[in-house]
Amino acid sequence: MAVYVDSMNAAFGRMKMCHMIADTSAELLAMADAIGVDRKWIQYEGERREHFDICKSKRAKAVSLGAIEVSIMQLARILRAKQQPTPPPTRAGA
Repeated sequence: MAVYVDSMNAAFGRMKMCHMIADTSAELLAMADAIGVDRKWIQYEGERREHFDICKSKRAKAVSLGAIEVSIMQLARILRAKQQPTPPPTRAGA
């Protein structure tokens, strides 16, 4: 399981922003808490697109705590993979 931050560099006022996602909601919220991002800023809560937009200083802190740096394209692939249905487990002898 992991938390990811992308390479987006979008302007928001005087700040530069990127996305932070995770394999699970629990991991995403734990990282938000660890880097000082208020949980009220979560976007698409409970959906596969669940993420935070974070400033570059928070991104650096997330990376220092173990977040994985990815490109915008890699982030899109991770999100796409989250929407793929998980096949049901196979039964032995079936």
